[in-house]
Amino acid sequence: MFSANTLENQLQRWHETICNQPQNPNAYIHRGMVYFQLAKIHESIQDFDTAQKLDPRLTPYLWQRGLSYYYAGKFAEGAQQFEIDLTVNAQDVEETVWRYLCIARLRGVTEARNSLLTVKNDPRRIMRCVYDLYAGNCSPDDVLVVGQSEGEKGKFYSHLYVGLYYEAENNLDLAQEYIVKAADQYKIDDYMWYLARVHKRMLEKSQEV
Repeated sequence: MFSANTLENQLQRWHETICNQPQNPNAYIHRGMVYFQLAKIHESIQDFDTAQKLDPRLTPYLWQRGLSYYYAGKFAEGAQQFEIDLTVNAQDVEETVWRYLCIARLRGVTEARNSLLTVKNDPRRIMRCVYDLYAGNCSPDDVLVVGQSEGEKGKFYSHLYVGLYYEAENNLDLAQEYIVKAADQYKIDDYMWYLARVHKRMLEKSQEV
């Protein structure tokens, strides 16, 4: 599933589309997503910014830019993006969890938990359990148990968000363990799986320094 050649081919197609349609904001969003999947974080942000300039109505839907901000270390901008996103998608656990993660990097876990926005009706059982973890109402093991019963996607999401939870807690060994498992053991056709791959790659690079 994961192939740098395939992503490079997609990137080339979006280059050609943008060359022919330079005022098409959706083309920039799609190319930005491919840039992110290739771990070209700053290039992805540039494309998301261009899409917003072409159509400011897209601003609350640019969740992909919020993720790129996180990996660029722009945590204040990430928190703001996810907060704006929640005005149009108030029942999405991932939006509020990523806002939490940005705030945790800026001001600590206590502030992040105290400012966690309420989400009650996410239709995904695993994400409702993830929310409870970040709210302080269950344990990482509880999330993993639910994930185990929810198929490959449940296993992936449980490992990813447990890993991110440990990273926010500054437990970097456990963070790496679960994020690497998410990336290597539970390959799903999902943008967030590529995010896990990017995260793993960045962890490996940090260890090389």
